Parts: sequence; structure tokens; C-alpha cells
Amino acid sequence: MNRARLHVNHEQKYKSLLLLMPKYVEDYIDMMEKKQRSPSTLLNYLLDFKDFFEWLIQKSIADVDSIKNIPTDTLASLPLDSVTEYISEDENKSYRQSSIKRKISALKSLFKYLTTEFKGNEPVFYRNVMQSVILEENNPSDKPDSKWRDNRFNSDWVIDFLNYMRTEYEMKLSTRQITYFLRDKERDYAILSLLLTADTRIAELVELRQRDLDLQNDKIIISRQMDFQEDITISHVAKNALLSYMNVRKERYKGTDFQDESFFLTKYQGESTPISIRTIQELVRKYTNAFNDEISKSSRPLPLSHKANLIGDE
Repeated sequence: MNRARLHVNHEQKYKSLLLLMPKYVEDYIDMMEKKQRSPSTLLNYLLDFKDFFEWLIQKSIADVDSIKNIPTDTLASLPLDSVTEYISEDENKSYRQSSIKRKISALKSLFKYLTTEFKGNEPVFYRNVMQSVILEENNPSDKPDSKWRDNRFNSDWVIDFLNYMRTEYEMKLSTRQITYFLRDKERDYAILSLLLTADTRIAELVELRQRDLDLQNDKIIISRQMDFQEDITISHVAKNALLSYMNVRKERYKGTDFQDESFFLTKYQGESTPISIRTIQELVRKYTNAFNDEISKSSRPLPLSHKANLIGDE
């Protein structure tokens, strides 16, 4: 399923699920829509809320007959022991730590909204039990690309590959191919530099916004899962590549300075659109296939193409 159809599908699902939710969750989702959260992210929020709310009813913590009727008073008076019990039950079900962390992040985000940000007015309540829940550090096996970052990765490959893409790739292209390559060269080089030298995934680069760049401190902010964000230190190579792309972003892709705008853009029928996962996967395969054709068949292929296959469509 391509990204556009997937987003429509997820939007339909989360809109349907939203009908089951209390009014304060509807308000929360409305706020997240204004922050341009993707339909996939909103669907995951609501699935996690549904699981938690159903648990509250099952445990008689919320004395109601449906999720929609759970009052904010239930959340305001929720004991920490109950939250701990909920998390422990998930752990006993052998859920991945990343899935449990996602649920906690979702609930933290909702409680923060209700206690500090509700419609920009007075909080609905002040006691935020989720503040006492600490997110544990990732286990190395939960890192997004731990399977990819094995002993096959070699920095010499990175240097050789990026140099090839920047200086040699265009030599075998037709005139028409060169036109498109030169248009996207800085963008593609920036993407490849981040994938090869920073702990990033293709899907995370698709979600990267203007506001997420802190190049003065050699960092970018990556949205890992739900509202869990992580500062990633980038290499000197990646920083320079990002600056080069920024220099052409407005002219070639009609980019703006709007902070919520997608950072990586593409051109389609003369119009600027956010780059898709599929587009990045295709450019990864295009450059790695060309590079592997240039090296000895006895050499180990660059593992970047495997990274594209790990991600899927979303």
C-alpha cells in the first residue's frame, strides 16, 4: 500500500475510533491535528488510549459502562499503583519494551495536555500521575536499526559510497537523467549522509520538520514513537550536507521557512510535496545498486539497501 492510501486508511480508522472516546480526548486529538501529526500517529494514540481505558473499566477503576463516559475525575484521582499495575500486566504479556514505552508516551502526552495545555485555558485538573512514571532507556536490541548495525558496517564503505554518489555517479547518466540527478543531488546526499552516519530511520527522516534542526549544536530532533523525541548528534559530513540542501531548498522545491513544514521535499508535476518513504527507498536502491555495480563482485555489498527494506511502507 503506498503512503497516500495508507494515510487515508489510517485516517478513516482513527476517525472511527475517535467516536468512542470522551470529549476531552476529542479535544486532545484536535490539538494534535493542528500540530500536523500524521494519521498513523493519531491512530496509534487512540489505540493505546482505548487499551488503557478498557483496562480502567475492567478493573472497576472507572465505574462506567463505556469508554466515552470515563470522566476526567477518574484520571485526576488515578493512583500511581494502578498505573504501575497496568504497565506490569503489559510486561507480563511479553510486549516489546518499545511497545510499552509507546503506550506510556501516549498517556504522558494526554495527561500533560489535560493538566497544562487544555485549549490554552485553565487545566482540567492539576494532579498528573504520569509525571511519576519514568521511561526506561532503550535496550540496544530495541534500537530502530540494530539488525542493520552489525559487524558488516564499515566506515570505509561510508566514505567510498558517499564520494561515489557525489562525484562519480553522474558520469554514466544520460542527459535527461543528469538533469534530474543535479536537481536532487544535494537533497539525496543529505538523506544518505544522515542514514549512514546518524542513528536515523527512513520513516523518521520523512517526518523531519524545519523546527527539528539544531545545526548550531550539530543536532537534529527525531520523533521516535508517539511523542517520544530524541536529540541526535550528527556528523560533520551530515551537517555540511544539510546546509548544502538548505541553500537550494527554496529555489528548487519552493520550500518556506514555516517551522512545521516537512524538511525534505520533492517535486511532482511542478508542485512541492513532502518526500515519501517510497521515494527515499527508491533513491537508496538506485545509488547502492549503481555503486555495487562498480565494485568487485567478491566484495560485500553496502548494507544500506538492506536498511531500506527493513522499514517497509510505514
